[in-house]
Amino acid sequence: MIQPVALAHRDYGAPCPDRPALLLLHALFGAGLNWHSHARHFAAAGWHVVVPDLRNHGDSPHVPDMRYAAHAADLVALLDRLGIARCIPVGHSMGGKAAMALALRQPARVDRLAVVDIAPVPYGHDFSAVLAAFRAVDLARLRSRREADAAMAAHIAEPAVRQFLLLNLVREGDRWRWRLGLDEIAAAMPHITGWDLDCPPHYSGSALFLRGEHSDYVQERHRPAIARCFPRHTLRTIPGAGHWVPAEQPAAFRAALAEFLAESG
Repeated sequence: MIQPVALAHRDYGAPCPDRPALLLLHALFGAGLNWHSHARHFAAAGWHVVVPDLRNHGDSPHVPDMRYAAHAADLVALLDRLGIARCIPVGHSMGGKAAMALALRQPARVDRLAVVDIAPVPYGHDFSAVLAAFRAVDLARLRSRREADAAMAAHIAEPAVRQFLLLNLVREGDRWRWRLGLDEIAAAMPHITGWDLDCPPHYSGSALFLRGEHSDYVQERHRPAIARCFPRHTLRTIPGAGHWVPAEQPAAFRAALAEFLAESG
């Protein structure tokens, strides 16, 4: 039996009775704050935007279960708590799989959905170097964020990736901690990189799939799986983007999403 957790979240904009809410879902090792600039943008355009921290991320609870069915249950519980009948989930990477799970398991709650650079398939990506980088930081002796960055550099060469991961490092008084449930994430990695949700049988609403031009996450061999679960999907490629489409090409991402939101049906 799935036990939903109470997700931490941020609201942008005011509830709109004639529009579903936008639900922005972050990637693995991220948090809702990663969506801050995009959330402000769409709130200014008249959308009510809800941005949760998914389980084991940000300020949400740490629990062992990371199946996508559990993510979907968390999101339904959040919608119920906020009195939101229907939403448009927009999810990147792991958040995209959570968005797909919500649409497949609770289609009546999903007006349409947008999935960013991920497909409903298992992946073989190895995050052992990232987990090792987190473990390399001695929190008990840590004196500064710069020291943490130096410790992580032995495992993660790219400064931009380290800076993204270091967004999870918080200081409370004279002590440091990771906001992530690292033990839970490490143990559940097969579920996170996998796709443990059967399509029952498909979601009949509109679905936008955005992929980065230079990313290998959504390939032509994934198209049959996408079409099987989401027969009314559209696939668009964002030029100049890798896997991190919203961060690498924010204007193109917003334009593509805005166009999709403006479509009827």
